[in-house]
Amino acid sequence: MDNDNNENEIQNEFQNQNQFNYSKDNNFTFKKSNFKSSSNNGFGKTVLVPFLSGIIGATLVIGTCFGVPSIKQKLIGRNSIFTSSSSSDGSTNLVNISNYSDTSISVAKKVLPSVVGITVTYQVNSLFGNSSGEGSGSGIILTEDGYIVTNNHVISSESSSSYYAITEATGIKINLYNDSTQYDATVIGTDPITDLAVLKIDKTGLTPAVLGNSNEVQVGEFVMAIGNPLGMDYSVTSGIVSALNREVESDGNTYNAIQTDAAINSGNSGGALVNSNGEVIGINTLKFSGTGIEGIGFAIPISSTTNIIDQLIEYKTVKRPYIGITGSSVDSTTAQRYNLPEGIYVESVEKDSPADKAGLKQSDIITKIEGKEVKSVNELNQIKYTYNIGDTVKLTVYRNNQESEFNITLAEQPEETENNNNQPNIQQYNFNQGQNNGSIFDFFR
Repeated sequence: MDNDNNENEIQNEFQNQNQFNYSKDNNFTFKKSNFKSSSNNGFGKTVLVPFLSGIIGATLVIGTCFGVPSIKQKLIGRNSIFTSSSSSDGSTNLVNISNYSDTSISVAKKVLPSVVGITVTYQVNSLFGNSSGEGSGSGIILTEDGYIVTNNHVISSESSSSYYAITEATGIKINLYNDSTQYDATVIGTDPITDLAVLKIDKTGLTPAVLGNSNEVQVGEFVMAIGNPLGMDYSVTSGIVSALNREVESDGNTYNAIQTDAAINSGNSGGALVNSNGEVIGINTLKFSGTGIEGIGFAIPISSTTNIIDQLIEYKTVKRPYIGITGSSVDSTTAQRYNLPEGIYVESVEKDSPADKAGLKQSDIITKIEGKEVKSVNELNQIKYTYNIGDTVKLTVYRNNQESEFNITLAEQPEETENNNNQPNIQQYNFNQGQNNGSIFDFFR
């Protein structure tokens, strides 16, 4: 009985504490309007709707961003193009080349307005009659008022043979970038030794090229060649610097050139070789061609041309230091055969020249200039041209089985000898065949 009473008391207490406990005794009435089932609507409201809203919102934001170029560029970068490269362990790396393309485009836009096309007309006289001909090349704008540099061989077409003769240029026309007008050019000055020429057109407001420092160029550096090859105006090719200080010979002259694999063809001569900053580092001048030869072109380093260009503009010619001798190389074979040093054999000494005043004589052998060994007239001239008129240089000379030193004060080269005894490639003296005044025995017995 006591147990029944206790159970009733516990039940009553529990019912009082939980008003929502359904029982007949507490007269609880369940109203759907006051209580909604969470199993039916709570999940959709608290989870599904926000999730779908997030997806829709993110889609709209991303779509808007990719529709705005500036935002798209910041997100993924412009022209993001990749190429693959394989390493020695077989793995593949992705390399972004978009910057390479952007560089090429930027350089082309910068340099193209500073490069010109050159058309040269001339007369051809032959056994079959007279006719006219044309040649083409390229040039680089130096100043906004119309000075242009090119190769001398572009405008100097004069030559002859037993069957024909080509006259000097009868006309030179200049084509500017994005300009259909042809402009007549005047020759300001030429220098066959360095293969440079300066032209002038009557035009202002031009875009001069930015000249770089070719002394800072490195092998493997990116370069572009810009010019008018094969009559195809304003063509752009790219490559790298393959080598520096390549000694190449053309038309009897020797150059220390920049070698490149950027395509250079006929008509590119006189055009620009530029670096990744759009600075001219060389003047395209020639290429090797033939079966099995590809990608070997040469440019004159721009830093070696500035003094020549300045002189051509100011004096219309190049004033060079002058020694006053004619000579030929004593090569290693001849030196060993006759027990002589390698060097430059003095064939003649011009009267009253710096060499004559210093005491040089025929049959002397020049072995050094300023302590530097020289074995050819070209080597002697290359060193000599680094000095100015009026400078004194020391020549080491072999005479009567002993060496002596002579101080030579360099003078200005006379015009009548400019294309004679100071050319870089004087004809070699043929000791073995006894040409040019006799055999070697006549000079050294």
